[in-house]
Amino acid sequence: MYSITSNWMETIILSIISGLFYMPFFKKCGLEWWKSFIPGYRMYCRGLCARREQEGRILAFLEVITYLLALTMLIDGVPGAILLILSLVQVICLIINFVQAIKLNIGTCDTFNRRRTWVLLWMLFADIVALHWGLSKKFQPSRLATDKDEGAELSGITADEEAEGLSVNINARTARTAFQTNVLLKDIHMVIPKGHMVLLLGGSGAGKTTFLNAVTGYEKADASITINDINVYSHYDQVKYNLGFVPQQELMRANDTVLKTLEDAANIRLPADMSVKDKKQRVQDMLESFGLSMLQNTLVEKLSGGQKKRLSIAIEFISDPDLFILDEPDSGLDGVVARGLFEKLRDIADQGKIVIVITHTPDRVIDLFDDVIVLAKDSTRTGRLAFYGPVATAKEFFARGTMEAILRTINQKEEGGEGRADEFVAMYSHIARLVDEGKTCEEAAKAVIAEKYEGATA
Repeated sequence: MYSITSNWMETIILSIISGLFYMPFFKKCGLEWWKSFIPGYRMYCRGLCARREQEGRILAFLEVITYLLALTMLIDGVPGAILLILSLVQVICLIINFVQAIKLNIGTCDTFNRRRTWVLLWMLFADIVALHWGLSKKFQPSRLATDKDEGAELSGITADEEAEGLSVNINARTARTAFQTNVLLKDIHMVIPKGHMVLLLGGSGAGKTTFLNAVTGYEKADASITINDINVYSHYDQVKYNLGFVPQQELMRANDTVLKTLEDAANIRLPADMSVKDKKQRVQDMLESFGLSMLQNTLVEKLSGGQKKRLSIAIEFISDPDLFILDEPDSGLDGVVARGLFEKLRDIADQGKIVIVITHTPDRVIDLFDDVIVLAKDSTRTGRLAFYGPVATAKEFFARGTMEAILRTINQKEEGGEGRADEFVAMYSHIARLVDEGKTCEEAAKAVIAEKYEGATA
């Protein structure tokens, strides 16, 4: 049995009062007045008003959890240990709430074209500020919460699925949340030829990992992915050993030797009908190719960071895949060791393989790459293709001399960037259509860049 104290009733009353304060604010943002009275959903609606839907969802979830925790802690007879755990959970929720509330309030100020100094007042007196902004004619949103932003224009092309190499046609990659279906990636089309080493560039949340998971078939999208004219999704068993993926963290047993690690990889990744002699020869080839012969009897835990990375690559390369993907292979390595590792990847690409790499320090090895894929979050926070093509053309296209500068250009303003993702996604869509008509990427980029600056001059 339990009883609800007057404190809980006070919480309900305060929530109703808060709803009254938010009524005019929600109406001004184009939302129904009654939504201000629903705990949790009210915060989600605040996110819509601020064009910060993701933060609104998180705050809505936290508000519901906070109410449930408060209710539970007011139940008679709850053990002290449980109350302590609930208190710790409350503290964690408060910390997360504080961070997300700052982001949401920044978005609110931006939407209403107000100085961000208002963020402090929103944090301290949210209900009062909401009432003031809702009633005052001086405060008007630049867009309504119900306005749908479709983001940058679509390219309208389809990459050649019969081309040699990797053909990628991702129409959309979606994920369902408690409130709606979110589009994580959209309109990504490209062909990566054999022998190319490609940098995958994008800010946090731009969809790099989602893109790679869709390409490898780990997480299927509304897409068609082909490698050498074989569809990855419909013939996964046929092509899965033709895909090599090296994650950021090493997934090797520390107490195994280098030789044992590669022998196990050979037994798992090589065809079952391959002779024992041929498997052993393949292991020896990997030891020699990756400079591990002198270390074959060394335990994995005794290897240096660079040696572990080479072993991780050897494990995946043992099946001789045509597509080789690496997630931050230089993480934790100094410049000299990292350079040597990327030179090895360049050698792999020169063998006719496709190598795609994510790295947070691209400029120190950018000369080793052929092309760059630039993913960016558009105004709907959907991962879009802002550029794919030669590195030199990318620098000309973005008018930036480094990859880091390109990132700053397309990153959202709240992430310290210039917030120009939609602009470059739209420009690249034009380039993609010209390439689809037969122009090279370089020719198409020059035409689009010239058109942009001629239009700006006019």
